[in-house]
Amino acid sequence: MPELPEVETVRRGLQPAMEGFRIDRAVAHRENLRFPLQKDFVARLTGQIVTGLGRRAKYLLADLSSGDVLLMHLGMSGSFRVIEADGEITPGEFHYPRSEDRTHDHVVFEMASGARIVFNDPRRFGFMKVFPRSEIETEPHLKGLGPEPLGNAFDASLLAKACAGKQTSLKAALLDQRVVAGLGNIYVCEALFRAHLSPKRKASTLANRKEEPTDHAVRLTEAIREVLGEAIKAGGSSLRDHRQTSGELGYFQHAFKVYDREGEPCPTCGGTVQRFVQNGRSTFWCPKCQK
Repeated sequence: MPELPEVETVRRGLQPAMEGFRIDRAVAHRENLRFPLQKDFVARLTGQIVTGLGRRAKYLLADLSSGDVLLMHLGMSGSFRVIEADGEITPGEFHYPRSEDRTHDHVVFEMASGARIVFNDPRRFGFMKVFPRSEIETEPHLKGLGPEPLGNAFDASLLAKACAGKQTSLKAALLDQRVVAGLGNIYVCEALFRAHLSPKRKASTLANRKEEPTDHAVRLTEAIREVLGEAIKAGGSSLRDHRQTSGELGYFQHAFKVYDREGEPCPTCGGTVQRFVQNGRSTFWCPKCQK
């Protein structure tokens, strides 16, 4: 599942072709993705100007001139590609050829910019929904999400308060979208390694009795920001289905310190990176330097 850096990379790839331009024509080649598309889905998009393209956690949000918002989620295999007016998709340094099978091109936006934006999703776990901007606080997919880890509001104090009293593991707490929005298995493993904190540590240890942040919380907050920033700069991590809108592969996977490196030496202490299953997910860590 694409995590925050991958979704942010997609947002930045779509922005030049979408933001400020009108959707001249919207086409839905099927009635459903993960969920059924609304009956007026096409009608509510056609003729609308995309006034802004943002991201909330792992969701893309396109503000429309009508006052509606188009919410888009990539699911496990969803991707966008931008076809410019001349019909060419310019490959970049990390270009990876996409499948020529277009039967999975489910939604197309024909923009006044001259670009065609195509959503392709073989597994159909992605979805789209249009709703009024005035309902964004109550939208079920967004309601209850925690703070953005790269936002100004996110700091050690906020993380400590969210974890105070939690007896669950630190890793499980960070994967809880109500605690921090947008984090997934890859970047939680990497952030915990950089902060030298065990994924098995209790989440409550990020706060003292007054719910003030401990040094652990300070280190972890800094590590989360650092790893996410580096991953976005690298275009995300290309594991299985993820690639950028241009067809380029992200390459942050080449900078992984522990994720998917079971049996390899720890880059910090020389110990051995280990893997174990935690809450149904593979956790990668160095037991020697993560306490």
